[in-house]
Amino acid sequence: MVILGIDPGFAIVGFGVLSSEKGRQSLLSCGAVTTQAGVPLPARLLQIEDDMAQLFETFRPDAMAIEELFFNNNITTGIGVAQARGVILTAAERAGVPIFEYSPSEVKLAVTGYGKAEKRQVMDMVKRLLALKTVPKPDDAADAVSIALCHARSYTSRLQPPGAARPGSGRYAVKHPSK
Repeated sequence: MVILGIDPGFAIVGFGVLSSEKGRQSLLSCGAVTTQAGVPLPARLLQIEDDMAQLFETFRPDAMAIEELFFNNNITTGIGVAQARGVILTAAERAGVPIFEYSPSEVKLAVTGYGKAEKRQVMDMVKRLLALKTVPKPDDAADAVSIALCHARSYTSRLQPPGAARPGSGRYAVKHPSK
């Protein structure tokens, strides 16, 4: 299974591509999609959409894992990230790639075993779990790799059946009361 992990943003979109077979994961690629400051937001969103389409074409992932939106103190930045995230989700849907969403605490728990782990602990475990010499750079790419690892470890968990519904997975059946 090839998993594309995404750390959403509008200035920097981190991505990490993992191969996950028989409970073992290996890093195929990671990096960041960057947009230039000062460029109008619609042009930045178009660039993100184009670059996401290229990632889907290049790696042909079986799944995309993306971090759920988490608002900190800066609501203005959060709105831009939400718009970029919408473009990313649309690109995945257009490419026919199943989408799985994880909260920051779910990622930390899956990677370190502790849902309130510090960022440096998560990065160290990414390096260890994938037997890397260094932590992936930039930080957004390392975050994306941790999100992909979260999916690999959650998806194969015996506690979580592979076909289980997850927010954003498209696996929620809409039941109408009349049917």
